[in-house]
Amino acid sequence: MALLNGIKRQLRSVIEWKDAPENILMSQWTENGDEIKNASKLIVGPGQGCIFVYEGKIQSVIEEECLIDLKTSNIPFWTTIKKFMQFFESEHKVSIYFFKRSKVLDQKWGTTSVIKYDDPKYKFPVGLKAYGNYSYRIYDPLNFFVNIVGNQISFYVDDFRDTLSARIIAPISDYLAESKYSYAEIDANREEIARGISIKLSIIFRKLGFDITDFKIEGTDFDDETLKRINRIADLTAEAQAAKAVGLDYAKVQQLEAMREAAKNEGGGAGIGMGMGAGIGLGQSMAQSMFEPNKPHSEPTSIEKLKQLKHIFEADLITEQEYSKKKQSILEQI
Repeated sequence: MALLNGIKRQLRSVIEWKDAPENILMSQWTENGDEIKNASKLIVGPGQGCIFVYEGKIQSVIEEECLIDLKTSNIPFWTTIKKFMQFFESEHKVSIYFFKRSKVLDQKWGTTSVIKYDDPKYKFPVGLKAYGNYSYRIYDPLNFFVNIVGNQISFYVDDFRDTLSARIIAPISDYLAESKYSYAEIDANREEIARGISIKLSIIFRKLGFDITDFKIEGTDFDDETLKRINRIADLTAEAQAAKAVGLDYAKVQQLEAMREAAKNEGGGAGIGMGMGAGIGLGQSMAQSMFEPNKPHSEPTSIEKLKQLKHIFEADLITEQEYSKKKQSILEQI
């Protein structure tokens, strides 16, 4: 039986990567152990390549489809191998690794942790989460084999996805810090941000033997702390716009509100003083950040002004006398 198996091995003379799975990037040829016969033919199919390793050293990388007759082909590495192999049954073994040259399309990515950066406009820390898709191909199989595959028998698409996920946070954080996008500008500039991140990723992964293409951001989200800050800014912005629409000074409105809130507390005079300081400071800050000069905005109608004025009055932010006076002023403009 052993003799019959040995004869069968000698008759197997075609080396090829048949029925390669879709989810694999590189795999060691193991159909006939690691023995190749003198009359073997090597077939490298479309979208494939292969790497020859002899005694731990890479001897050749083939990156195009071909058929090679290993008995007669004048290949330097093959000549070297034949000098050491006795009847092609020797302790000097050859490893053949096939790899995928075709592009791997529409792969999903997502941040495994929150991306932290400081908002350049509002000056608070932002925690961003993002996801999207990309495509890639093996750009430099030698670097890929040496730097990533190593002694593994196979390397899969999922293995590369893990590699990318582990390295994607830093490029995104760096780009957002350099580009100075506020949290409110992220979605409107997703394509530009994706291009910038793609450039940074390409630099990193080309060193590992890969070419990243078609990198896209499909969606973004913020962590809970960031969402609280965003909602607070939205509320303050709405209040500031309402005050401006009816011709009131926002800092004064905030001061009045702070005084009324402080008066409800048991802190007495100290509470009032603290409330006034908070109201004035917040009002001045919002007035400076929300109403930028030369920024176009639509002028509210008289009806809208009256509605906003009534809302402010009902919220106890102005007195009845102030309400009547301002209402009369608006009516006179109609």
